[in-house]
Amino acid sequence: MLTADQYLDSLRQLNFKLYLFGEQVDNVVDHPIIRPSLNAVAKTYELAEEAQYKDLMTAESSLTGKRINRFTHLHQSSEDLILKVKMQRLLGQKTAACFQRCVGFDAFNAVDSVTYEIDKELGTEYYKRFRTFLKRVQEEDLVVDGAMTDPKGDRSLRPFQQSDPDMYLHVTKRLKDGIVVRGAKAHQTGALSSHEILVMPTVAMGDEDAAYSVCFALPSDTNGIIYVYGRQSCDTRKFEEGSIDMGNCRYGGHECLVIFEDVFVPWERVFMCGEHQYTSALVERFAGYHRQSYGGCKVGVGDVLIGAAALAADYNGAAKASHIKDKIIEMLHLNETLFACGIACSSQGGPTASGTFLIDLLLANVCKQNVTRFPYEIARLAEDIAGGLMVTMPSEKDLRHPEIGAYLEKYLKGVNSVPTEDRLRILRLIENMTLGAAAVGYRTESMHGAGSPQAQRIMIQRQGNLDQKKKLARIIAGIEKE
Repeated sequence: MLTADQYLDSLRQLNFKLYLFGEQVDNVVDHPIIRPSLNAVAKTYELAEEAQYKDLMTAESSLTGKRINRFTHLHQSSEDLILKVKMQRLLGQKTAACFQRCVGFDAFNAVDSVTYEIDKELGTEYYKRFRTFLKRVQEEDLVVDGAMTDPKGDRSLRPFQQSDPDMYLHVTKRLKDGIVVRGAKAHQTGALSSHEILVMPTVAMGDEDAAYSVCFALPSDTNGIIYVYGRQSCDTRKFEEGSIDMGNCRYGGHECLVIFEDVFVPWERVFMCGEHQYTSALVERFAGYHRQSYGGCKVGVGDVLIGAAALAADYNGAAKASHIKDKIIEMLHLNETLFACGIACSSQGGPTASGTFLIDLLLANVCKQNVTRFPYEIARLAEDIAGGLMVTMPSEKDLRHPEIGAYLEKYLKGVNSVPTEDRLRILRLIENMTLGAAAVGYRTESMHGAGSPQAQRIMIQRQGNLDQKKKLARIIAGIEKE
């Protein structure tokens, strides 16, 4: 396994074609806007080296028998699924940000089981190719971006009906030695933190959508792949001197629009090409795994936000007020409910035909449906407890100013025993997590990540077995016999 420093050095060897603020960026690793997100991924390597986290952060590979980073593992039991959620909570606690390896992790497990079923039924070699790819990922401890979301264009039209066929990534040519693809993947979390991109279809496809039914992996700096960095609220604070106004002074996350401009993919890296009838299973399983993930990562970040809100109450001298205590209890209740959902869908998981374990899809969608709501309430309560200074306080430069700094030290103080700077740092952290750059990975991603709320509701309806529930009622009411 790699160390954190080795991981960062490995990214320096990649040649991304990246645009940020209208300029091409050559040095991804040391750019002040990007570096906090790389630090968050590096934490997944750092913790894997610590003996106290060995059981959470590492696993024994089912492919090689070697000890590997859990983020490259195929789930072999319900216990593996539970450990995944606990690991994600730990990393959320340590970074208070998106640590970006979950999407690729979830993609591995979905692609593994689906390619096994394609090969078994159609006699293809996708499963063999995929496991060869994953074995290398495990042995080299790589970060992989799981790329599913397409721009989609007109949502009322199927992929093949779009006026611009590139609104969904698709195959443009089939060659003797591979395929050529064109299109884009949007909102790609951790794209620049990744060594590889694992591309999947974004929706269930029909007969006419065969060209869009494609799954493959490529090195992230492959010729023809272009990255455009996504803006985040308050992101230019990372250019400023000092660390108070950043809120989270070390970690962060990022998203990119990833453009594929006639990119060649060799056949040995293609894991689906035209088998549209299997796209539904791939999308459902990946979404299920990723919706499970939110019962861990968002809970860990929530732990930090709850702690920050409690500290703000302490520093304001309001911690003993009954309404403050009640609000913190509510935050704890909501956060632990999310964790309970993540553990529940994991404990009820079972093996697929390939042997890789799948979560309970119904409970995973219930988990994510709650995630679309509870973090918003937790954030609202944190803002309530913090008070208005969270969004009106002057800058760190004013605090450090030789003339007016003393006034800020005096008038922005809370309880006498706490330094003014400590109070301001906690308020900036809450601002960062609820309104600033980190809010992308906590609030807004809680809504749209792993699919919109309606996507989960559709799956809950599909998986809820309403006919069976009606039958139970008819039996109890005496309408039919048991």
